[in-house]
Amino acid sequence: MSNFLIRPARAEDSVRIAEIYAPYVRDTVITFEDKVPHAAEMERRLQDVSRRFPWLVWEENGIVRGYAYAHQIQSRAAFQWSAETSIYLDWNHRRHGAGRALYQELEKQLREIGVAQLYAQISVPNPESIGFHHACGFQDLCLYPHIGYKLGKWCDLAVLYKELSLPEHPQPLRVPNKN
Repeated sequence: MSNFLIRPARAEDSVRIAEIYAPYVRDTVITFEDKVPHAAEMERRLQDVSRRFPWLVWEENGIVRGYAYAHQIQSRAAFQWSAETSIYLDWNHRRHGAGRALYQELEKQLREIGVAQLYAQISVPNPESIGFHHACGFQDLCLYPHIGYKLGKWCDLAVLYKELSLPEHPQPLRVPNKN
């Protein structure tokens, strides 16, 4: 990877983020979303997530090739120290090490703001994503059988987790650094 950069996502990245995400929505069960969101919707999501959690992009030679972000797994206050992670890479630019680099930086920033646990929800079968998450230190937690129906078939959902730290008395999450 030449001229490789991981940085916080910006509003102007929304078009490229939507382009990267579209084939996952349209052609796979990797996401259970069934309508491809347009760039304005991705910008809205980016702004919403970025208020409390990091959203990062992988840029190569000035072009966004992938992104990763986290969000609170449930809306109630007691869940604020647990985050769900997501990662999507340009279909033609996978297996270059950028996914791991994105997740390492995401995890670093999540630790800095006080997140204690990470969760990944992965439709299965999806051996690439399961293997990637295991390699990043995630462990299997549970499986929801036949939880989603997309592209003419029932799909299972695997939940994996990674413990970052479990402080006895956690402090409220800090605002992420947007530099």
